Amino acid sequence: MADLRDHLPGLEPERRITDWGRSERAESFVDRTLYEFLYHYWFRVEVRGAENVPASGGALLVANRAGLVPFDGAMIARAVRQKHPHGRPVHLAAARSFSAIPGLGTTLTKLGVIAAHPANLHRLLFDEQELVLAFPEGGAGAQKPVRERYRLREFAAQYLVAAAVAAGVPIIPVAVLGSEEAAPVVARLTAWLPIASPLPMPAKFVIRFLEAVRPQAAPAGADAGELCTQVREKIQDSLDEMVSRRRSVWYSSPEADR
Repeated sequence: MADLRDHLPGLEPERRITDWGRSERAESFVDRTLYEFLYHYWFRVEVRGAENVPASGGALLVANRAGLVPFDGAMIARAVRQKHPHGRPVHLAAARSFSAIPGLGTTLTKLGVIAAHPANLHRLLFDEQELVLAFPEGGAGAQKPVRERYRLREFAAQYLVAAAVAAGVPIIPVAVLGSEEAAPVVARLTAWLPIASPLPMPAKFVIRFLEAVRPQAAPAGADAGELCTQVREKIQDSLDEMVSRRRSVWYSSPEADR
């Protein structure tokens, strides 16, 4: 049997899976059947500043978090693949608890989601020179009530920024407009159990990639907390500007004229 095993084909000989469990076949299928529809026709995503994402090397993308269902992460990743000159793939760092959910954890892994552990981040950013997207607001950012939309919470997961500092890679702030209206928290059963619509609203998305914050250029003695404040303020200022310019949640924004 050992001699025969070498001659048996694999179950899916054409599939390509990375060391992280990311499946090119699964990701391509979801991208063309779901993400393409959401990106082009449902959210009608507009992208600004894609050139601020490095053409090569590792970088940490840090974005504002909104909505219980993470449509924003999928749309940011697709924006980088579609609008960036080099169409780079993006790994999404998510809470480690997601990987323990039967079925969901495996699916997310195949789509490029990794557990947000410092060792994973360092390997991707420093060793493999990849792009990683993170939401340092954590769960609090996804549970904001409508009256507090686009007001960033403090960065609870400062270790995400600390990983970028340790790896010596740039941090790219990302401001996302429209995500708060796409999947808003509409009610709460308890303080920790918010309720949102299972289907997203067709809000207009504008994704703005801001100029990089480079840890090596930070003032001497700057720690992760200070960098978190700097990145958070850049995202907040950009969101404030975009919200003030927006005339409709659902239709084309004046941002498109810039």
